[in-house]
Amino acid sequence: MSGMERHLNAAIGYLELGMLDEAAGELENLPPEDRTGTAVLGVRMEIYRSAKNWTLMEVVARKLWKRHQDDPVNWNNLAWVVRRKESIEAAQTILLEGFERFPNDAMTNYNLGCYACQLGDMDNAKRFVGDAIKLDSKYKLMALDDADLEPLWDSLASL
Repeated sequence: MSGMERHLNAAIGYLELGMLDEAAGELENLPPEDRTGTAVLGVRMEIYRSAKNWTLMEVVARKLWKRHQDDPVNWNNLAWVVRRKESIEAAQTILLEGFERFPNDAMTNYNLGCYACQLGDMDNAKRFVGDAIKLDSKYKLMALDDADLEPLWDSLASL
């Protein structure tokens, strides 16, 4: 295992334990040229998410999104932080653009369903969440426990 892998694995372990300063410290122990790699930025973004540092999370999420627009996870992460930093409407705009590229991505459908529900658009909320569940059944359990979707809980039980 390389030094980079050791530091990255240690950072992930600390992150999972909620030891955010230690996780960040492991990333700082990497040589400067390794600190901007995709895997390192992904861990750094999760540290910022856990710390609720939306400003820094957005910086990293945008960098990953610009580099890898072919991955729906990056669209979802960017929308997730924009929702917290700006608004649901701004997040929805990002994710609707992502949906054009990835209409069969369960996570994208699910998050669009959450946004629609929070904005009072119950028809689209049901459609997006229903499509997410059809694409990946794990989203049914998530939906039945997601406060964003509470107005839909009765109708989701039948899906």
